[in-house]
Amino acid sequence: MTWDEAGLRHFLTQQLTWKPSEFDDSLELAFIEVPLDYAHPSGERVELALSRIRAVDPRRRRGVLLSLNGGPGGDGGLGRLLPTRLAGTPPHEVYDLIGFDPRGTGASTRVEGEASPTTVPFDSRPPDSAFTAIAADMWERDQGCVRAGGNLRRHTTTANSARDMNVIRILLGEPAISFVGWAYGTLLGAVYGAMFGAHLDRNVLDSSVHPDWDWRQQFASQALAVRENVDLWAEWVGQRDRFFGLGDDAARVLESVEEVAAALASMGESASLRTAFDGVVGTLSAARGRWQELGALTGELGKATGDADAERARGLLAGQSRWRPGTAAGGLRDAVLEAVTCETEWPADLEVYYRDMRDFRDRYPYGFGVMRAQPWVAAFGTCTPVEPRPAITRGDYPTGLVVQADGDPLDHCPGAVAMAERLGHPLILVTDSGAHEIYRLGGNPQVDALVDAYLVDGELPPARVECPGEARPSIPAD
Repeated sequence: MTWDEAGLRHFLTQQLTWKPSEFDDSLELAFIEVPLDYAHPSGERVELALSRIRAVDPRRRRGVLLSLNGGPGGDGGLGRLLPTRLAGTPPHEVYDLIGFDPRGTGASTRVEGEASPTTVPFDSRPPDSAFTAIAADMWERDQGCVRAGGNLRRHTTTANSARDMNVIRILLGEPAISFVGWAYGTLLGAVYGAMFGAHLDRNVLDSSVHPDWDWRQQFASQALAVRENVDLWAEWVGQRDRFFGLGDDAARVLESVEEVAAALASMGESASLRTAFDGVVGTLSAARGRWQELGALTGELGKATGDADAERARGLLAGQSRWRPGTAAGGLRDAVLEAVTCETEWPADLEVYYRDMRDFRDRYPYGFGVMRAQPWVAAFGTCTPVEPRPAITRGDYPTGLVVQADGDPLDHCPGAVAMAERLGHPLILVTDSGAHEIYRLGGNPQVDALVDAYLVDGELPPARVECPGEARPSIPAD
């Protein structure tokens, strides 16, 4: 699809009207229109919500810094609030900070789905007998997207969001934009560079999507990343058996974990306690500073299950994250995730998913690994995007940065390594860390300083720089 400036004249000549924000005094807000379908710009329109915080020093101003974080499509990201996280930093001195809710999200025209209930109890290790019901629940979720998403669903793509960014650039009167993208924002930034490289200036990609993986591969890689963190934690605990008493090597520690999981599952509460424990193991193993907490919790749960004390086990798990899928029907919900992830291929044969679910259930039980293998809405073929996701290539734009934690459980580290190699960008690697979204969001001063120096002064670090992550607990080894 080509960029037709003549056909887009109406959209490229809009006047931006900035107004004070009602929810944050530091922000100015504006709305613009973009075409639903860039191939037919005279058709339906989509509204985009923008935000701005002006540069502190107009004399040193070097343009605008657009930013985006969150999951596919911007799902769960800060959107228009993101500039507030960069306010008061060195880049704020020289850039207008620009945020936006991507198409389908927030205060922009939303892509929605009907909230559909789940009929299968949430289980991190579901039996084979539950697989068809899990698929049926996902079918209902997909049908809710079909009914409520309308034509916007198939037009909510990464390529269209990149085109939307270019409209934003033109309306801001800038020959080029600088960009910081975290998580899904890394993909959007890389696609923008491939499509509009002449208009991209300094760029930072933090917690990167793999340039070659489809969305199914990206999801599956999360299970591997979680397991790597769990294995590192188990190794560390095994080296401190006198303190934790869970076993003197990684294998024995994991045996203790599995004994607790099995005992929780037998406590007569379906699999809810085991599922909660599996989730906690996946979550806390990513946070190096909480490794002692996870070891202590495992030990206490072992005592509770040994005494058949279900109430004690429930109490120990009650303070931990207990995320679970929604069970209520009725109403509408955001469905940008279900739209954008349809832009790559998914198997239509449910048996492929069932095979992988068996594998992931056994190999990656922690952090809900089986969810990364189960059927997704895109398996049913009801949403055919208007175009495939563009290939990631290095456009004609300045060298940028890729930032990544080696244990990121949501965007697996090999994705960032591949992205840095593909684009020829230096890689800032945060070592021994399960952090996700690091620059200015993750509290790593060394990373912040390196990225600030690049964005403000154009200083590029060496091709690979390692920065330490959060320290492990200071418990001496045996």
